[in-house]
Amino acid sequence: MDPEVPSSAASATADRRLVLVAGTGRSGTSTLAGVLRRLGLHVPQPEVGSDSTNPRGFGEPQWVVDFHDELLHQTHVKVSDARPLAWERTAELTELPEVQQRLNAWLGSQFDHAAVVLIKDPRLSWFLPLWTAAAREHGVEPSFVTMLRPPPEVVGSKRTYYNALLQDGQGVAAWLNMMLGTERATRGSSRAIVRYHDLLGGWEQVVTGIGKELDLAPLSNIDQHAREEIGGFVDPGLRRIHLTFDDLDLPERLATMARRAWTSLDELASTPGSPEPLASLDDLSELYESYYLECEVVTQTSLNVAREEGHRRGVESPISGRTALLAVVFSVARRLPRWVRRLVPASLRARARARLGGRRVG
Repeated sequence: MDPEVPSSAASATADRRLVLVAGTGRSGTSTLAGVLRRLGLHVPQPEVGSDSTNPRGFGEPQWVVDFHDELLHQTHVKVSDARPLAWERTAELTELPEVQQRLNAWLGSQFDHAAVVLIKDPRLSWFLPLWTAAAREHGVEPSFVTMLRPPPEVVGSKRTYYNALLQDGQGVAAWLNMMLGTERATRGSSRAIVRYHDLLGGWEQVVTGIGKELDLAPLSNIDQHAREEIGGFVDPGLRRIHLTFDDLDLPERLATMARRAWTSLDELASTPGSPEPLASLDDLSELYESYYLECEVVTQTSLNVAREEGHRRGVESPISGRTALLAVVFSVARRLPRWVRRLVPASLRARARARLGGRRVG
């Protein structure tokens, strides 16, 4: 121990924990956050207010939502984004000192309030490297909980409560991209993968399981008062969407990848660290990236027409003319192993994409 650091301060630092609830929206993250908050984990205040889409509350710190929205706008990434490229754009923010400093300062202020801090936001997965770096600045290794809900139910819930025009393929592609990226970003860390159905059907067993996986003492000893309060909060009737893959109209290849991803993630929820599902998910990441680029090439005419119509209306189109060229260049690059691609500095990758597309990235 550093002799200049008082033992009480060192003990306080050692007791700090950061729990990040990640994964796609409408997968039960709000329910889990509500349970964990009732067991003593600190949700930074103020929170996003409840509404008709989530009457029992979101469990989301308002500062975090605003911070993430700002970063998503800066990187031109959507909350539900199906593009594999979106992960690289948001990851580049981790290298920006001003972004790091803002998050580091805010997170430090939260540790002044409580030792165990809980962060939940459907935008969170896009910025897991940034949060990991911030946690380590405070001597903390973050822990992750990923909520898992069947993609047809996620799509149905989003269409019911957020976007009535959401198409099946669009929603499933966004789910697949989000879940593959979240799993990849949390692999090797302290994490738990939780099925939404299990949480609703037997929350106490799920919570104690999370406590063991993450070594979180507050989840190991649940007193009677908390048990009664959480029992009144967790309502199995919250699962209001009952859809299966048979209810969706999906391209065959996308449906096959989504089913396979669901099966692999479901297996990881039961057997964390099992090599077979991890290998399957790695393979799926490469397959999905290639599939998405192929779709961009095939739909190039539609993208060009949409851009031209936007120009005629005097509206800046979100679709740039870079798609075809990027598809050729990056289709070659993406065939290389991920560790090889990461040897190229993020700033250089950003400048290359900016030159191709004429747009500042990150």
